[in-house]
Amino acid sequence: MVRLMLSIKADLENVTDLAPSNDSFDFFFQVKCTSCHETHPKFVGLNRTEVHELSGSKGNTAHFVWRCGMCKRESSAKFDPNFPIRPYTIESSRSFAPLLVLDCRGLEFTDFDPRGMWQTTGVESGTRFTEVDLEDREWTDYDEKVSVPVSIMEIEAKWTKA
Repeated sequence: MVRLMLSIKADLENVTDLAPSNDSFDFFFQVKCTSCHETHPKFVGLNRTEVHELSGSKGNTAHFVWRCGMCKRESSAKFDPNFPIRPYTIESSRSFAPLLVLDCRGLEFTDFDPRGMWQTTGVESGTRFTEVDLEDREWTDYDEKVSVPVSIMEIEAKWTKA
C-alpha cells in the first residue's frame, strides 16, 4: 500500500478559503497502474460517500476499485479516515498545502482536475459563494457587499508520498 497526499496551490483574492461544496463531492484524478505503468486515458472520479467491494475479498471495501485495461489487475484506493479533507486557506495562498490523503493499492494518481462545485467565503464581507466552478481551473466573481472582485486563480496540484 502507498499513501499519497494531494496538495494544491492557488492564488486566492479577497476570499478566505477553498473547499469542496459538500461531503459527497466527486474528486477527479488521473490514474496509473503500478504493475504495467499504463495511464488511464480519462480522469476517474472518487467520492468519499461511495464504497465498493473488492472482488475476491471477504468484505474489504474501497472508495475506488479499478481494473487496468492493459494488464487486467484490480487496484483500489481509499480516502485516509485519519486525514480529513482540509480546506485550502488564504494563509496558504500561492503555496502548496495538503488537501487529502489516499491509501492506494496497485495504482497511483498522477494528476488532479478541480472540476465540480467548490465553496469559498469573502474575506471582508463573510459572503458565502457556494457555486465555485473550477472546471477551467479558475473562478472570478464580485462581492457586492464590499464592492471588491473575488477570484481563485492559477490552481496547481502535486502528489507526494505521505
